[in-house]
Amino acid sequence: MDRKRFLKVLAALPLAGAAVRLGDLNQLAKELTPSVTMPVLFLGHGSPMNAIEENEFVSGFRKVATTIPKPAAILCISAHWETKGTFVTAMAHPQTIHDFGGFPKALFDVQYPAPGSPWLAGETQKLITSVKVQPDMSWGLDHGAWSVIKHIYPKADVPVIQMSIDYSKDAQYHYDLAKQLAALRNKGVLIIGSGNIVHNLGLVDWKNIRTDNFAFDWALEARQKVNKLILNGDHKQLINFKSLGKEVQKAVPSPEHYLPLIYTLALKSEKEKISLFNDKAVGGSLSMTSVKIG
Repeated sequence: MDRKRFLKVLAALPLAGAAVRLGDLNQLAKELTPSVTMPVLFLGHGSPMNAIEENEFVSGFRKVATTIPKPAAILCISAHWETKGTFVTAMAHPQTIHDFGGFPKALFDVQYPAPGSPWLAGETQKLITSVKVQPDMSWGLDHGAWSVIKHIYPKADVPVIQMSIDYSKDAQYHYDLAKQLAALRNKGVLIIGSGNIVHNLGLVDWKNIRTDNFAFDWALEARQKVNKLILNGDHKQLINFKSLGKEVQKAVPSPEHYLPLIYTLALKSEKEKISLFNDKAVGGSLSMTSVKIG
């Protein structure tokens, strides 16, 4: 919105200062203020315990926060919200979902009271034209979102919404859908994909869960292969990950933790810088590798 339009719209509001709604002014200010192109993140979220533990991965999340502008809002695509069809959380106050079991009470006691953003939910619905995106009023923030975002914005002062992953669609579909979100990056929105590239829970070596950077040979090879393709910008092969060999198939036995990476990569422009952080293995069959674009 340019200054002339801003003044025209402002003049149409009630003249008495008390009658001018704060929300109207905030929204006008948001439209008037130009935004830098926000970066995009893929965060390897790992165990829910990362929400309350102090470790190098948590430090990595905090460090990356210091390298990016504070966003007006966050759109998160988490591995832990799969649906038939595509949905966005549209409530003003999303609940903190503890979608796990067998962990200490201290983890279940964590609340992340970030506000939602009906405005961002509506913008997301408008931008995605290839499929009808439905508003959701019941989900909230699952641990794929809050367990990592709480380290980036610990004051819970940035609105957060989630967009679900349609489990019935392939990686190409998700890549194409994600590209339609690019305009949000110029509206102060930080888009975060949250999952894990190497994620085979059935093969975790619990005896070595605390061993630094411990990976089975196949997991190490899969991580190296995918990392190289990410840094080289070879999205075609990453989309066709099922053709990357038996090591990658073993690393990605089901796609839900891998697809948030695809959303992230789809938003990269040709000349943007891309880098990796938290690039370590855990328990033999998991990786915490995270990606920053921009």
